[in-house]
Amino acid sequence: MTIRVLIADDQALVRSGFRMILEARDDLEVVGEASDGEHAIRLVEQVGPDVVLMDVRMPGLDGVAATARLTGRPGAPRVIILTTYDLDEALYAALRAGASGFLLKDVRPADLVEAIRVVARGDALLAPSATRRLLDRFAATDVTPPAAPGALQQLTEREREVLMLLARGAANAEIAGRLVVSEATVKTHVSSILRKLGVRDRVQAVVLAYDLGLVRPRPSS
Repeated sequence: MTIRVLIADDQALVRSGFRMILEARDDLEVVGEASDGEHAIRLVEQVGPDVVLMDVRMPGLDGVAATARLTGRPGAPRVIILTTYDLDEALYAALRAGASGFLLKDVRPADLVEAIRVVARGDALLAPSATRRLLDRFAATDVTPPAAPGALQQLTEREREVLMLLARGAANAEIAGRLVVSEATVKTHVSSILRKLGVRDRVQAVVLAYDLGLVRPRPSS
């Protein structure tokens, strides 16, 4: 199956570079290029991409606002946020807006391609440790009201344990070791957590865990 990709970046050179990388792969197709967030939203409506590579900082409507508008729609594409600097403050807002992860713009071509394939499959892009570092850094300064705590009441005690470990940066293998269960069991728990909380991937589940106060940001050193 061909993965349809839209590239949104205000720098034409960046868009061209990504297009060259992606079009060299048989399973990827670039279906459009946008120079700002508004343009990206219009193109998504016109061409229906599976994945959007979204620059976090663009003139007019930026990548965070565009992501929020896109991911709130039925059948929304997956969004990978592009940034020049690791752990940019805007990335936390982008994850809360529904992005499936982020990449640095100097990403290796092979890693860019694999990232697109990962999110197109419905998985989250970020390594759990990267998610945790990002949230630890910026969650304490966020001013958005937390989600309703009733969302957690749907989870079993074991699912709450798994969610807490996810939010603390544990991979499936680490969770399995801590809880003395198989990785397959952990994957089943994670799938159930995502379904009950109504989130699309483990990144969004971790964001929600912070919002609900299940996990607190680490104090600054």
